Amino acid sequence: MLAIHVGAVLSHVTAAAAWIVQEGGGAMATDPLGLWKAMGWVARTVVVILFIMSGWSIGVMIDRWMAYSAARKQSRAFAPAVAGALRDGRIDEAIKVAERNKKSHLAKVVTAGLMEFKAHQDSPGAIPGETIEASKRALERTEAIVHAELKRGLGGLATIGSTAPFVGLFGTVMGILNAFIGINNSKATGLAAVAGGIAEALVTTAIGLLVAIPAVMMFNYLTGRVEAFDVEMDNSSSELIDYFLKKRGDVRR
Repeated sequence: MLAIHVGAVLSHVTAAAAWIVQEGGGAMATDPLGLWKAMGWVARTVVVILFIMSGWSIGVMIDRWMAYSAARKQSRAFAPAVAGALRDGRIDEAIKVAERNKKSHLAKVVTAGLMEFKAHQDSPGAIPGETIEASKRALERTEAIVHAELKRGLGGLATIGSTAPFVGLFGTVMGILNAFIGINNSKATGLAAVAGGIAEALVTTAIGLLVAIPAVMMFNYLTGRVEAFDVEMDNSSSELIDYFLKKRGDVRR
């Protein structure tokens, strides 16, 4: 996949490099391999760094997409099943349903609350108010843990999206510097003297943008999904606390 991505990116700048060469009248390779060979070591280092960043961001995108899809799918199956079990007062059955859906963000939160409530309920001499508070704290702790799990890798994706253009810009600056050095060494002042440096600048700039744009777009999209998951977990926690309060009221009567 990375090799295909490399070829696609370099092919986009081939036309621009060819135009520069035609205008300058020089003979310069315009295919991706030829452009790579014509680059200096600084530009090659920049390109390698950018493709490592691209590979990392693609890996994070795929991993988070799979994790979020599994969480959504299992949560849709978990919610009605656990609601039915709790409606009948079968807390043990609700815990078993949650354990069968371990990839669900809702199941992780609800399981923590149910297990804490059951542990205090079965404990002799337990104070009813403390049972509710302990369950609430367990829900809050688990929500924070699940939130951190859902956001895993998104910080790196944001960093890549914000820094890739500047890494490409560094390659651009070095390419322009090489162009001026070429002018000084050849004592010439046409496009032929700067074609190589400008081609390097075009390649690194284009790759930097092509790495950054998808990373920023996917970061915003995935962050939106995490926020939606947070809302769902908050709602589930509130509903579970309401269920515990209602159950305690039934016991008192």
